[in-house]
Amino acid sequence: MTSPDRTHPLTTPHPPHPPTPRRPDAPPPSRQAGAPPSRPGLALLRVALAGSLPELWKLAGWTVLSAAPAALSGKALALAVDRGFLARQPATGWIWLALFAAAAAVSAWGTRNAYRPLARIVEPARDRLLRATADGALRQTAATRPDPDTAAVAVARITRQVEAVRDSLAGQLLLVSHLALTLVAVVAGTAALAPGALVPICAPLLLSIAAFAALTPRMARRQRELFTTEEELTASALRTMTALRDLTACGAEQQAVDRVLSDVAANEAAGRALARLAATRHLLVALGARGPLAVLALTAPTLLHHGLSPGALLGALAYLLGTLEPTLRLLVQGLGPSWLRLTVAAERLATTAASEEERPAVAPPSPVRRRPRPPALELRGVDFAWGRDAQPVLRDLRLTLRDGEHLAVVGPSGTGKSTLGALAAGLLRPDRGHVLLSGLPAAQLSPTALAALRMLLPQEPYLFTGTLAENLRWPDPSLSTARLRQALHDLGAAALTDRHGGLDGTVGPAALSPGERQLVALVRAYLSPAPLTILDEATSHLDATAELRIDQAFRTRPGALLTITHRPSQAARADRVLHLDTTAWSLTHRPR
Repeated sequence: MTSPDRTHPLTTPHPPHPPTPRRPDAPPPSRQAGAPPSRPGLALLRVALAGSLPELWKLAGWTVLSAAPAALSGKALALAVDRGFLARQPATGWIWLALFAAAAAVSAWGTRNAYRPLARIVEPARDRLLRATADGALRQTAATRPDPDTAAVAVARITRQVEAVRDSLAGQLLLVSHLALTLVAVVAGTAALAPGALVPICAPLLLSIAAFAALTPRMARRQRELFTTEEELTASALRTMTALRDLTACGAEQQAVDRVLSDVAANEAAGRALARLAATRHLLVALGARGPLAVLALTAPTLLHHGLSPGALLGALAYLLGTLEPTLRLLVQGLGPSWLRLTVAAERLATTAASEEERPAVAPPSPVRRRPRPPALELRGVDFAWGRDAQPVLRDLRLTLRDGEHLAVVGPSGTGKSTLGALAAGLLRPDRGHVLLSGLPAAQLSPTALAALRMLLPQEPYLFTGTLAENLRWPDPSLSTARLRQALHDLGAAALTDRHGGLDGTVGPAALSPGERQLVALVRAYLSPAPLTILDEATSHLDATAELRIDQAFRTRPGALLTITHRPSQAARADRVLHLDTTAWSLTHRPR
């Protein structure tokens, strides 16, 4: 099976010198050496809640009032049965039930009033978080070079994670104290009513809580993965949307779709993993609530035989069914995931919203050390085939291309020359082996980082309708007019300005001949600061004289040059020639 001999590059605008990507073996920024062992998420929440202490005290008071029926439910029912209905005094029984109803009304009133201080706590906290996140994102942008991925992550954090913290914080403030008071009331009430039932009830309860605590770290990891994949999906979608014109012009729509769908699949997998753990919480509810109920039902005859009154037994059942089970369900299904979302989202926000005092000072540039620069391109045992069942186009390819070297790739059509160019540019991943650009694994670099390390120029280059200067300056609009004119002169393309109205003249694919389109793209590549230039039949529409001048100009340009060509004259000017055929490859040196 032969492969197509032309691969369109996926091209995205990039700054001239983007930040150096982190190597795959380096620890994440939050875990690198010297990182303080702090809880930045909790510290951020403390800052967000600053000044809310009076409202917190009000919220605590109303919460205590709302938890009153939990302490009275079992006791009131037990007294109503034992001293009222079973003692043939129904009026007394109704009085105790009325007392319980009154306590429930007071609880509803307390719950209603608790939302007022809650709103005065949560809404200002949200505003502080939003302001801190936006300020932190702006400071990071000002301190570093612009990066579309950083903007996408900031958008995801502002739109998704700030709201996640707000919603979860409201739930936590309202539920934590209520749950704690309710559990204390259930245990204390059961101990007062039926001391013999305390152990059978508390054993499954404690086991359920311990199982929930053991499950929490795994759920935290899954929640972090979900937030991370959401950020990566947002960044991927933003990159694709901003490069739609380039993707269409270069025929790389399917590559972009595959990348976005891969991020969608990763986000879906993270969500499913979290959902599976969430389903386990239902078993914890059954263990903590139904378990004590089953134990109490089985031991009821024994407890009655040892003097436990029917009213006390009904009171214990009321504690279990009316108070403990809803409380556990709230703990496992509400408090658990809500707390995880709160802590993980706050942790993610803290990486952006760090205060100026917490931010490490930007160290001055260290003195330049004379170290050998890594090769511009290195292929280590690369294999590649177009499909699982296809014969490999490239087998065990090994080569190194250093700064200042010129490598020509020759061979019949269909032997993988353009495939090699796409592999060297990081657009394709090898089936085996490694591709390194300036010492960094190409498979682990973002499109922005790839664009800064190599320039790939195909036979049919991408141009857009605009001025000649705009086409030459893409994607670096900061290039001066003098720099453009010098590059046009170096490549023998100054006549383009005369034929098309100067640098401000409008040009486009339809207005230029194939040779002129290649000249414009070659000048653009010549102006690129990338340390590796890959020319894939990029001079096929130019005559021998123009081709010679272009080769000479690129030889004087800093960086390495890889030329894919069918012309023997062009290969003869290279330092080395890589010969490809359908069965093997060979590398020869030009005689000195």
